Amino acid sequence: MGLRNQLLLDIYRDKASVFTSQGIALSFGSGLEREKIKSRMIAYVRKGQILNPRKGVFAKQGYDPRELSCLLYTPSYISLEYVLQRSGIIFQDSDGITAVGNLSRTLQIDGETYRYRKIKAEILFDTSGIIREGGVNIATPERAFLDTLYLEQNYFFDNTSPLSKGKVLELLPLYDCKALNQRVKQILG
Repeated sequence: MGLRNQLLLDIYRDKASVFTSQGIALSFGSGLEREKIKSRMIAYVRKGQILNPRKGVFAKQGYDPRELSCLLYTPSYISLEYVLQRSGIIFQDSDGITAVGNLSRTLQIDGETYRYRKIKAEILFDTSGIIREGGVNIATPERAFLDTLYLEQNYFFDNTSPLSKGKVLELLPLYDCKALNQRVKQILG
């Protein structure tokens, strides 16, 4: 394999399944000019060797949509209905991936829906109750519960038994909201 394909080989060896063009330049572009990296990535996309789900974002075949969600808008983390449904706290099926970040937006990419809800910077930048799994930042059920209740005052939860009341109370001061404190007290007792 020649030097032309070394960049592609490096990308496929990496654990991450999605990359920004800037991230590629920083991680794999040693000795390559930014324009050469860009032109090689475009060539890989044309040949079907790599995907380009969004401008400036490249992905391996079979990429993880959760990883893409965290990369599209940074900072952000997966939370809300996505986490609550998978934790058995809400029963209605959640379509797509829900996340919180510094803006509200909905995107459709490769048949997947990505929904972002804006939350205060002080909350967004605090990593309490957020787990980092590879390239995925995902809220614990307790953090997702509080994020949801903070953003949706009258949200209905089907089953709160999977939540650790202690963890919820530990995270609650992060939101600095008296109304949220009252709602949590009403729901969890």
